[in-house]
Amino acid sequence: MQSDRSNFEQPDWNQVWQRSQQRYDATPSYHDSVHLWGEKKNAARYDLNSREQYSARVQQTIRDLHPNRKERVLDIGAGPGTLALPLSPLVRSVTTVEPAGGMVEVLKEHIQSEGIDNITCIQKRWEDVNSTEDLAPPYDLVIVSFSLVMIDLWAAISKMNQVTDGLVALYWFVDNSFWEQQYLTLWPELHHAHFSPGPKADIVFNLLYQHGIYADIRMFPADKTYRFRDMEEAYQFFAPRFSITDQRQEGVLRTHLDLTRVVIPDGVLFTSPSTYARISWRTDQKRSGSPVR
Repeated sequence: MQSDRSNFEQPDWNQVWQRSQQRYDATPSYHDSVHLWGEKKNAARYDLNSREQYSARVQQTIRDLHPNRKERVLDIGAGPGTLALPLSPLVRSVTTVEPAGGMVEVLKEHIQSEGIDNITCIQKRWEDVNSTEDLAPPYDLVIVSFSLVMIDLWAAISKMNQVTDGLVALYWFVDNSFWEQQYLTLWPELHHAHFSPGPKADIVFNLLYQHGIYADIRMFPADKTYRFRDMEEAYQFFAPRFSITDQRQEGVLRTHLDLTRVVIPDGVLFTSPSTYARISWRTDQKRSGSPVR
């Protein structure tokens, strides 16, 4: 399945990813998503905001995936069910993998309150999932939506390929996200440390190509917007993401929010443009000897 390569030596793109992800994870005072979303109150706040702000993106994502009632879907890094919940009536079943306890708790509450019977929840990191014990492959569609936080990305992708007889669709950042833009601005003043942004979609594409996977790439605008009734609600939302622990840090964040807010008739909003990519390929083409696209 490997194609011919030029004679020049390529970097090991998995190692490039690992180094970038490790610098990101090592940012002083930064808490990873499992730590943040382990608390139900944070997960519930995220869920409420995502339902209000991500509706158009979720609808676009589902249209692009062309789900059908025969498909079995695996949603890795499912959060509170941002994609799993609207997908569930359109497909045969959805299996979610999500390590954060708060997110899983919120998702299970939705499943119970909405009477959904075709979503199965696995509370684990993808790296810790056992393909034969925890899953029931093969799946027709694997989705990884803004949750590519694995250190060994190639091992994670290889496992995805092993459990899929169809499409793998990864959604990841092309440039610095809304949050990374804010962190780059504030982290030195808040925590007296440099913030290192995480690896981006270009590394993913090069890693796939290095392993003979010729992915389809589509770019989308990610104009992230957060709306709040007042500044206090905004502060309560942002404070955990900035690891605020004392009054000095609180003052720094409140000043930043005052300077960057946009006043609207029913409250305030915060926004910043960025770009994300859908990187997708079909694993079922491997059987015919064709490139995995």
